[in-house]
Amino acid sequence: MKNKQFLIFYLFLILLPAGNLLADNNVRGWIILSDNKENAVETIKAASKYNINHLQLSHQIVHDLREVKNEKTGELVNDLVRLAHSEGIDEVLLWDHSFYPLNYYPDRFKTGPGGTINLDNAEFWQWYKADYRRMLDLVPEIDGLILTFIETGAYAEKQHSLKMPTPEEKLAAVVNAVAEVVIEERNKKLYIRTFAYSEKEYAGIVGCINHIKNDNVALMVKEVPHDFFLTHPNNRFIGKLDRPTIVEFDTGNEYNGQGVIANTWPEYVMKRWKDYIDRPNVVGYVARTDRYGTTKIVGTPNEILLYALKRTTEDKSISADQVYDEFIISKYGKGVLQPIKSAFKKSFDIVTSVLYVLGTSMADHSALNYDNNKWSYNRHVSGRWIDPPVVFVKHNVNKEFHYWKDIINHIAPAKYKTADSPLAIEAKYVLDQHWVEPGEQMDSTYYYYILTEKRYGVELALEALLEIEETKNKLPQKDYEELYQLFYRTSLTARLHEAVCTAYYGYRIYKRGEQYHPAGLKNQITASLERIVDISKEMNLLRNTYPTGQYDWLKDAGTALQYRNRILAGLPD
Repeated sequence: MKNKQFLIFYLFLILLPAGNLLADNNVRGWIILSDNKENAVETIKAASKYNINHLQLSHQIVHDLREVKNEKTGELVNDLVRLAHSEGIDEVLLWDHSFYPLNYYPDRFKTGPGGTINLDNAEFWQWYKADYRRMLDLVPEIDGLILTFIETGAYAEKQHSLKMPTPEEKLAAVVNAVAEVVIEERNKKLYIRTFAYSEKEYAGIVGCINHIKNDNVALMVKEVPHDFFLTHPNNRFIGKLDRPTIVEFDTGNEYNGQGVIANTWPEYVMKRWKDYIDRPNVVGYVARTDRYGTTKIVGTPNEILLYALKRTTEDKSISADQVYDEFIISKYGKGVLQPIKSAFKKSFDIVTSVLYVLGTSMADHSALNYDNNKWSYNRHVSGRWIDPPVVFVKHNVNKEFHYWKDIINHIAPAKYKTADSPLAIEAKYVLDQHWVEPGEQMDSTYYYYILTEKRYGVELALEALLEIEETKNKLPQKDYEELYQLFYRTSLTARLHEAVCTAYYGYRIYKRGEQYHPAGLKNQITASLERIVDISKEMNLLRNTYPTGQYDWLKDAGTALQYRNRILAGLPD
């Protein structure tokens, strides 16, 4: 059934008219998420050397346009907009999510069942558009909005209407109202940001877009379906709709270390962008430059991801090796090219063997969290977007796995495989086809696979750190320290995950009973518990020396100690 639904949806997409828009890639954009003004200014001032002509201010600066009613927020926005324009950035836009929470709207409009907004009330839409005019008046120099209109505070599709019976019509009504003010009255840009958690939701987005009246409403679509995971396939939705589309890249690496560890993998970014750059309707890219707080990548080794997008846009034939060479020589000099390049090249395999387990993400917005990160075992599984859902895992494992029957069935705690778990909502077909078995399925075979992968990550991270150490007497101290600390944190992260995995998955086998125990299991567990203590102490020596955002790297050490204490309490003397 799942395959049939996918085939129907895919045929629907490819039969949509391609339109006559040229994929001339004229949008070259960045997104600043953090409200750290000093870092935002530094990022904006670096934009000219990347030919950036489009800037988005989002998340901690402004997530909903209503936030500009706060004087401090409005002042920050206006300062950054003026600076960006003075630095030659033509298009500066703010993020918005509408509808806002239901309590934002006057009670007189909530006459639908259950206190929902009556969308058939013309006075509501008059108030709604007037509110947008008031908000736009507070930030007069912005050039437009990036509007997320699905899964917002008050879901538009859950509000009341007899005239608009479908969710798609209600969502489109929100976009149409905003477009009237932003595009038709103010002559500004409006991009709608689309994403979905399933094929069904993507089909709903397509239906909604068909109800949008203004032809100048453009699209912004994520580089991957759903969320930013390195193991997700390319987003087949990109380019299928007859509207100008910019591709959103997560070079801030929300789930992959957030720049706190090495994210120096231009091949990955280039491979995706080279696929999208010539698709119909694609007119450019926009890349995230941080993940809150002080995690900006401009001015750091991880800036190579922004450079990869720039150079690929300029020259689609450029190789990743050329990008490595150009970036490293420009930033550090030719004399240290080889050791830095070799270390940089290892970062992708390090992260995908450390923050991922056998091809599926285990990082909770980059943080260590195996047992309570429920989405890792359903919503975040890359197999939801791959047919058939299989992955070949390298990392010294060198084996093909079925995402559900092999990986999730074994690594997921039993509580995440039941009929009342999130799996039943996110991927019910997995339960219907009996691809996972009830109860604990972690065994010695999968324990071996996981430990093999984690030890590979540790070995690779240590090799990269040694390569960086080769540059110590060849670089200015500041540059060397920045590189060393980045790869030292990467190495500590790999070692910590290896120790926790050895203890956590080993203890799950231990609790199943002696018949499941591989030789020396208890000794492996107890040794890993001691490693957790040692690594945590080492990490604590770096307190206040690393960038922090949504992900606070040092908290992983505390989480690891919590795992240790829980496991110790369950082990006999």
